Amino acid sequence: MPGLSIALYQPDIAGNTGTILRLAACLGISVEIIEPAGFDTSDRNLRRAGLDYAQTAQLTRHVDWAHFEAWRVETGRRLVLASTGAAAPYTSIEYRSDDILLFGRESAGVPEHVHEKADLRVIIPMVAGQRSINVAMSAAMISGEALRQTGFPALAHL
Repeated sequence: MPGLSIALYQPDIAGNTGTILRLAACLGISVEIIEPAGFDTSDRNLRRAGLDYAQTAQLTRHVDWAHFEAWRVETGRRLVLASTGAAAPYTSIEYRSDDILLFGRESAGVPEHVHEKADLRVIIPMVAGQRSINVAMSAAMISGEALRQTGFPALAHL
């Protein structure tokens, strides 16, 4: 059974992607990059952004949303979208160990057709008047809660 995944929809900032690759490598989470990205996603560039952690991260690149969605449907995995337009706090849902946690572009989030494909939509509650939390921080918070609930399956050896 596949484990938890973080999916990045057309990420804009290499540094954020690198931070997420480092998080994922350390916690045994796979990363799905849905292209096109706003930066060069070559192995060399991702290694630079993710330091040496990018080499150990389980990374899959999807050429576009359609290819990612076809793969997701084929694998039967649930899509959990982090969105500032969601109503359910990320701590209020029950995560599955094979969920795909989807995070949108830093500059624009995800388009409506992507919202429509999400099985669940979650929000990180924030102080009124703030727009959003950095995508890498959001990925850490939500994946941390998902791992807490599912018992850190990739770290069962501890």
